[in-house]
Amino acid sequence: MKVPAMTNTDALQALPEYEEGYIPTDAEEYMNPKQLAYFRDQLIKWREDLEQESAETLNDLREFSSIEADPADQATIEYEQAVELRTRDRERKLINKINEALGRIAEGEFGYCEESGDPIGIKRLLARPIATLSIEAKQRQEKRENSYAG
Repeated sequence: MKVPAMTNTDALQALPEYEEGYIPTDAEEYMNPKQLAYFRDQLIKWREDLEQESAETLNDLREFSSIEADPADQATIEYEQAVELRTRDRERKLINKINEALGRIAEGEFGYCEESGDPIGIKRLLARPIATLSIEAKQRQEKRENSYAG
């Protein structure tokens, strides 16, 4: 059963507070307001951390973009910058997934498999709060992908 849809993103702020140290469990009603508030806060914190790392990377790239006299040193710097930029690109994509998950919370669809509509499960969401598929649906997807690949 899906949570009634929230009308806008202001609904994210309307979720209740929860006590410090709270972690959602299977013993509670699935995707109750307290659980939604917990996952909202986890996602927002994760996004803020990624954005902070991105800002630090940009500052580092500006600071250490000078040309080195030694070609080997220059090559090392350029390689490290390329690796850093690839990492930031992956994190940018992750931020998009986090924003989508926050949107699902606001819409009342968070925690439910986009393929089957079944609950994704608290344990899976604790491990990967951006998950959109239940374990079973994810396994089917991976099996299909492997059959095409091999």
